[in-house]
Amino acid sequence: MSRGLLEVVVVAASGLPNVDFLTDKIDPYVVVQYKGQERKTSIARGQGGNPEWHQKLTFRAEYPGSGSDYHINLKLMDHDTFSSDDFIGQTMINVEDLLGLGVENGSYEMNPTKFRVIGNDKSYHGEIKVGVKFTKTSDYNGDEEEFGGWKNSYGDESDD
Repeated sequence: MSRGLLEVVVVAASGLPNVDFLTDKIDPYVVVQYKGQERKTSIARGQGGNPEWHQKLTFRAEYPGSGSDYHINLKLMDHDTFSSDDFIGQTMINVEDLLGLGVENGSYEMNPTKFRVIGNDKSYHGEIKVGVKFTKTSDYNGDEEEFGGWKNSYGDESDD
């Protein structure tokens, strides 16, 4: 099993509907989830249905890993100050092949690509442009937990 870093670059979105009934502009952000890990972009305040983020979010990844779900889930939300945030739509990106090629080549990248945003009613709610890169960092041998130079201290039996 190989480990590495999965970098998700959230570039921009276009054609997002106004889901905020109180104002004429939405303040969108993106919640990105991968295998139990979650990161959020900044809020694109006042940018309405065509926001830009140009933001990189990093996740731990292993290939082949536990489970077979190799999807990045991107959920677009509208930030509200005085009420719950509104769901705009979502998309999923399958990265199984990207991870496999990254393990084989040391790294592999999908240039920013547009994906359809789908609302709760399964209708088209705009597009989001996202790039993804996987960089292999190590082969897992089962002895240590290491990520980004940090070793997990669970069960560390070194003498003081």
